[in-house]
Formats: sequence, C-alpha cells, structure tokens
Amino acid sequence: MKQPFEAVVEQHGGTVLRVCRSILGLHDADDAWSETFLSAMRAYPDLPDTANVEAWLVTIARRKSIDVRRAAARNPVPADELPEAPTALGVPGTVDGEVWEHVGRLPDRQRRAVTLRYLAGMSYAEIAAVIGGTVDAARRASADGMKNLRKTYPGATVKGARS
Repeated sequence: MKQPFEAVVEQHGGTVLRVCRSILGLHDADDAWSETFLSAMRAYPDLPDTANVEAWLVTIARRKSIDVRRAAARNPVPADELPEAPTALGVPGTVDGEVWEHVGRLPDRQRRAVTLRYLAGMSYAEIAAVIGGTVDAARRASADGMKNLRKTYPGATVKGARS
C-alpha cells in the first residue's frame, strides 16, 4: 500500500530541492520544486505501488527545472539604457521633411504606395490590400511614384546613375 502523499513530500522534498537547485540555482529552484510536487500530486494515485518514488520525483523535478529555465529564457531582460536612439525617419518636420513634402505632392495612389512601401515596409500584396487593386498595380504605383520623386526632388539620382 502506498504511503500518503504528505509523507512522500516530507521524505523526498530535500532531494527534489537539491535536484532543482543543481539545475537552476537558488532563486528559481523553489518554483520548480513547487511545480514538481503539484504535478506529482496529480499523478500519484496512478503510480504503481512498486514504483521507485524517489527516482520518479527526481525525473519530474529535472523536467520541471528545464521548463522553468526555458520559460525564463523567453522572458525579456530589462535594460538600464536602450541600445540605440530612436530614429526620426518618416516623422514630419525632421531632417527628411523636405522629402515627405515631395511625396505629399504625388498623385494619391502613388503617394499611398510609396508611403506604405518605404515608410511602413509593407509588401506589394499588403499594399494592394490596403489601397485596392492588384499586386502588379501596387508595384506600378510605387515605381511611378519613385520615378516622379527622382524627377522632382532636388539632389535625387536617377535610378542606375552613378553618384
């Protein structure tokens, strides 16, 4: 006959905690220990009477510790300082404001296609879904818009020309 689960926790709790600490360290071991015994408590009624309870608990503890480590690896790491400064690209009134004035003068479909392609980074299929029409029409509107910008924007180079 199996002993009560409380007795199992009391008898093997130290061993399970050592296994968790060996894999995770001091700080995260308590979570893995708790998860181990919650999982074991659910499965304990189906455990055969002849099973090696300590080995069974150690196996669960090892797997739960690995799960805790994997979950921690997916969590974001706080940073004291952001690694890069925010960009002003595409923000009206910044250094490239003159470019966006010229983009604003383009015909509506070309302006929207150029903006979505080069500012939002959307694919031609996504642009076609937003402005309507086919993928080829979105590609053509974007290309025509860029061609018009090269003609009207001072200092723009013609496509393929050497700078």
